[in-house]
Amino acid sequence: MYIHASDDWPEFRWNEGLITKQLASLRLRQGKLIGRMEALGLTLRSEAVLRTLTEDVLKTSEIEGEKLDPDQVRSSLARRLGIEIGALTPADRDVEGVVEMMLDATQNYTKPLDEERLLGWHAALFPTGRSGMRRIIVANWRDDSDGAMQVVSGPIGRERVHFEAPEAGRLPQEMKAFLKWYNADTEIDGVLKAALAHLWFVTIHPFADGNGRIARAIADMSLARSEESANRFYSMSAQIRNERNAYYDILEHTQKGDLDITDWLVWFLDCLDHAFVGAETILASVLRRAEFWKRHADADLNARQKLMLNKLLNRFEGKLTSSKWAKITKSSQPTAGRDIDHLLMLGILRKDAGGGRSTSYSLAEEHGPCSN
Repeated sequence: MYIHASDDWPEFRWNEGLITKQLASLRLRQGKLIGRMEALGLTLRSEAVLRTLTEDVLKTSEIEGEKLDPDQVRSSLARRLGIEIGALTPADRDVEGVVEMMLDATQNYTKPLDEERLLGWHAALFPTGRSGMRRIIVANWRDDSDGAMQVVSGPIGRERVHFEAPEAGRLPQEMKAFLKWYNADTEIDGVLKAALAHLWFVTIHPFADGNGRIARAIADMSLARSEESANRFYSMSAQIRNERNAYYDILEHTQKGDLDITDWLVWFLDCLDHAFVGAETILASVLRRAEFWKRHADADLNARQKLMLNKLLNRFEGKLTSSKWAKITKSSQPTAGRDIDHLLMLGILRKDAGGGRSTSYSLAEEHGPCSN
């Protein structure tokens, strides 16, 4: 029997003593992190928010097996937030939809969460009315015409069923109860409310698809409310992606237990704590980038060189070669070669080990002093 079939559903309970101690420690760390980030100048703070939200959008989709284009996500976010990043990359409709949902959740966190808003998020996630090749019900609750809603993970053909959601006939009543609770003033700490809201919504699973992404958006909105700030400096979705197997395990364990959700809360708070550690990585990267451009403020660089250097500073995937340079900057191979040679001469780039057609390049500062 799943928890939603319990007679006292949804009267969740937990070990108050255990959770209170863990929550107090987490809240202290959360406050210190936000204090450090808020102390940054406007430019660095905006960059940290952009990096965090980009990671959030990418990873919440990746959890569901969808890989979005990082440049499209970053450009869409920057345009909507009014952050200057140079040339913008046009974004596909599916990218714009996820970005729209995440920004509405985190930037408009004070607004009530109601049925119309949730249906709007769902419509934004599926602008074509399809999930992959399959047509689905969009901007409305599921109808179970294809059978019981099962929450699964894993590749097609080797799916693992974690639990079954309530039958579709219960959805209007279930969502009404959830939204009434979510919008009501309660004595529950905001971080705990984020954990409860995530679990409650994903248990109901009201849509034909997109429930995980919307559940994580609701959690992000709850965390923004707990901080009374639209600035996002850590990504819960990125951390859940890192712990995806454990995430599905704890969901399955919780669904098959009783309404004591202590284990779920412990896991959620641990995961959030790990997300704070990830935020330190983002902060270090933002500061590193700022220091880099401060050191090279007087360098005579063209737009292509600045674009590629920023990509390297943002953890460029794979090895940088002259052919990749030409493709990304939409320039000729000779132009790419001249751009790279100029940066080698300035000591900003260096050749990696190897040569010939496999020659690749990286930032010189990553290796320390060396000759070209």
